[in-house]
Amino acid sequence: MAAEIQPQPQARKPCLLSKIEAFQDVVSTAVIIPKEDGVISVSEDRTIRVWLKRDSGQYWPSVHHTMSSPSSCMSFNPETRRLSVGMDTGSICEFILSEDYNKMTPARTYQAHQGRVTVVLFVLEMEWLLSTSQDKNFTWHCSESGQQLGTYRTAAWVSGLQFDVETRHAFVGDQSGQVTILKLEQDNCSLVTTFKGHTGNVTALCWDPVQRVLFSGSSDHSIIMWDIGGRKGTAIELQGHNDRIQGLCYASHTRQLISCSSDGGIVIWNMDVTRQETPEWLDSDSCQKCEQPFFWNFKQMWDSKKIGLRQHHCRKCGQAVCGKCSSKRSTIPLMGFEFEVRVCDSCHESITDEDRAPTATFHDSKHSIVYMHYEPTTGNLLTSGTDKVIKLWDMTPVVS
Repeated sequence: MAAEIQPQPQARKPCLLSKIEAFQDVVSTAVIIPKEDGVISVSEDRTIRVWLKRDSGQYWPSVHHTMSSPSSCMSFNPETRRLSVGMDTGSICEFILSEDYNKMTPARTYQAHQGRVTVVLFVLEMEWLLSTSQDKNFTWHCSESGQQLGTYRTAAWVSGLQFDVETRHAFVGDQSGQVTILKLEQDNCSLVTTFKGHTGNVTALCWDPVQRVLFSGSSDHSIIMWDIGGRKGTAIELQGHNDRIQGLCYASHTRQLISCSSDGGIVIWNMDVTRQETPEWLDSDSCQKCEQPFFWNFKQMWDSKKIGLRQHHCRKCGQAVCGKCSSKRSTIPLMGFEFEVRVCDSCHESITDEDRAPTATFHDSKHSIVYMHYEPTTGNLLTSGTDKVIKLWDMTPVVS
């Protein structure tokens, strides 16, 4: 069922601890049970399973429950052992797990949505159950009475959801690439603001209530750090993935961000550094270095008898430049560019070796990641992949 991996001692990289297999379809969501050697998984194969580590070192299912339709997402609260499972049909099924995690008792079913549930989030402090769906509705229910308290219609279906208990702000990321902040009350909500920084749909959100920073990941391969607490509108880009972002987790005790992408990449970002915003790209009809016209500037091309050039932009200063004046490439880690990007010649000369020092480490999970969960109490990371396998990693060599 599940194989125990004998870890090889290697410095500064995630250590694979175990694999959990035996699924008939992709695992939509899985979480590590805090203070237990256990995992809860929900899958497209319609199963909910609780896996406990046995004396043999292998994980075996202590609970195996089959639903009437595929399970799309879940939220688990360890304090109450409440498991809320979003369904492909639009309903949310709630269960209570026994103290020994060997039994699961149905508690309530919410007829929450008309389409597949995309995110479900139980908020113990408010006794609220928040959920989003492909029906483009964000709803919240009272978990004590089961009553729907409110709903908000989004512009596109939602793929990311986070909640701040202190301010009652819900952060909603959708397929249009927009992040919406809503102020929730007991029976209504108000729109606070919207952020638009991604060119692709928002695929993951992570909220740090201590630093009051929101991280958003996208299908455009980028991550944006939105400084909500600073109230200055600061947005820092992080470019370190080659594929769609699938998960974000923040380790607040070490100020490191863990991100993963669908190509199997896991990146650990050092957020305990002073980062810089990327500049706005400037508009110009000619190169702002050599003044050669760009190809749409017919008047200057005619007057100077020169062929128009293609426009590029320096990633460090934002100036519009031609290819000849921006032939160099460089990493700019403090601006979030961990890969080499185009810079103008003068900026390239100003970038020192110290400026190029990486602020992230890169690792390969060796499977196409669908979902990720980090448990700070153990320092373990869970990844589930399109290969229908769950992998458990010891992250303490890199998150410390």
